[in-house]
Amino acid sequence: MDYHKIVLFHRIVVSLFLLHYVVKLALLLLKKTDLLATYTAKTKVVEMIVSALFLLTGVYLIATGPALITLQWIKIAVVLASIPMAIIGFKKGNVILAVLSVLFILGAYGMAEVAKKKRNQVKTEDLSALADKEKGQAIYMQSCTSCHGPAGDAMIGDAKNLRESKMDEVQMSTIIKNGNAGMPPFKDISDEDLKLLVSYVQTLKK
Repeated sequence: MDYHKIVLFHRIVVSLFLLHYVVKLALLLLKKTDLLATYTAKTKVVEMIVSALFLLTGVYLIATGPALITLQWIKIAVVLASIPMAIIGFKKGNVILAVLSVLFILGAYGMAEVAKKKRNQVKTEDLSALADKEKGQAIYMQSCTSCHGPAGDAMIGDAKNLRESKMDEVQMSTIIKNGNAGMPPFKDISDEDLKLLVSYVQTLKK
């Protein structure tokens, strides 16, 4: 499977899952009990399918994707906590649990976006004392190993094998700066750090 297509599909499923529960919460808050019961009954099968796809794609991404950072583990815990809250809250008409479940899901979605941004940032604040080669290596270890691995050949989430790359420094710099296919852009990296990073990556080639 194409990892990045699964990522996109997962985001669509999550959006549908969230929208479904926002609608149910709105009906509950407006005390439209009969309408909520009708909506729940008519969307029961769809809810089961969306929930299953949510969990299956999530498990797939965890199993095959980059190593998770702390914020992502917290997000997973929040999502798992929201499920029983939603089931009990909407089944029993408990407004507090229903609101909490939707807030938890919204919070998890927000944490996912923050984690994505954190993963794409190059952190070089503490690298000023290092020699150029060491700094290039440190930037690589901080920002690239989750997909490419320490040696450049992990190929997590369809990442390219850097040890077998035929790209020159100019081509590599362009891809790092602007992104390519499934690789996110690192637009905030300075020209100096980009040059050091590319120089280090070139040393990984066989």
